[in-house]
Amino acid sequence: MDRALHTSTRETRATPGSPSTPCSPNSPNSPGSPDTPGAVSSFVRFVILGGGVGLASSAAVALLAAFLPFALANALIAVVSTVLATELHARFTFASEQRPAGRGLLRCGLRHHLQSAGTATAAFAVTTLAVLVLHAFDSTPGLAVEQTVYLSASALAGIGRFLALRLYVFATGRKRPAPVTVALPTSPTRRDLLTTAS
Repeated sequence: MDRALHTSTRETRATPGSPSTPCSPNSPNSPGSPDTPGAVSSFVRFVILGGGVGLASSAAVALLAAFLPFALANALIAVVSTVLATELHARFTFASEQRPAGRGLLRCGLRHHLQSAGTATAAFAVTTLAVLVLHAFDSTPGLAVEQTVYLSASALAGIGRFLALRLYVFATGRKRPAPVTVALPTSPTRRDLLTTAS
């Protein structure tokens, strides 16, 4: 006698690749995930953390300049503050607070720190160029005019840097697709076929 063949419905789930660190593409903390701040929240954190590091850096330069030449003190504090700001932005501004294994105290690698430093350098260049252009048109601008130009350039440079960090340096890739469920049709049993034929 023939044995009845029973084939149940099978489901095939396509799961995305294994997660990576928050500073690299295809991270579990991709835009839109619960652990990733939204654009407005990220910008607020960017301003608060960046401004806090900036104020602390100003005080640190003033203290360190008492023991070292100002240029050297300023250079050292600039390096330290850039690394610190990058780590803070990686941890709190653009990613979750979960620290990946294998990185020690640092969340990001050298590439991310260099990219972040590049955005800071570009922002510095924009503000400097704005003031130089102002002085090219007016050799003796008033303090209010000079500060208006500088602060406006700083605001634009800050927005540009925020976008560069969010969309490029700390970009976590596209949203991970939801698991796909594929239902395969069931194979009819011999009994079902005989019942249908009769």
